[in-house]
Amino acid sequence: MELPHHKILISKEKIIQRVAQLAKDISDEMKDENPLVVVVLKGAFIFASDLVRRFDFPHQIDFISISSYGNATKTTGVAKILKDLDEPIKGRTVLLVEDIVDTGLTLNYLYQLFNIRKPKKIEVAVFLSKMARREYQIPIKFIGFEVPDNFVVGYGLDYKQQYRSLPYIIGIDE
Repeated sequence: MELPHHKILISKEKIIQRVAQLAKDISDEMKDENPLVVVVLKGAFIFASDLVRRFDFPHQIDFISISSYGNATKTTGVAKILKDLDEPIKGRTVLLVEDIVDTGLTLNYLYQLFNIRKPKKIEVAVFLSKMARREYQIPIKFIGFEVPDNFVVGYGLDYKQQYRSLPYIIGIDE
């Protein structure tokens, strides 16, 4: 896999340290909740995997797949569910784990969808946040890193299904 022209934005070491701190913060907050951890596929699976292995409290895991990018580097403006949850969330605490929030379209869609299903509460953990592009304001309690308005890949994030396995985050020059 040949990398396009890029710059490392977040090193593997910084990611390991930050994920450990986020896991501690989430554990402190949710230790008595037995939450359903909902991982947004495909991008959040590596982040979620590293995160939940550090949790020191009971939890269950489920997955949802949603797309608003397709194979593009910009959102299509339409969120589409590709795989829904297997577990009901009514009356449960939900920890929604997402890879990146830029415009907030996908997260806003999921937040509204989940609220219709009447959970006890929804908390959100995102690996990366791009405030420069935010159009929807959703309460995000746990944020790994703020990143500039670059297209980023690595640590689960992809471009045309490539680069997910990089252990760091790079910004790609388009």
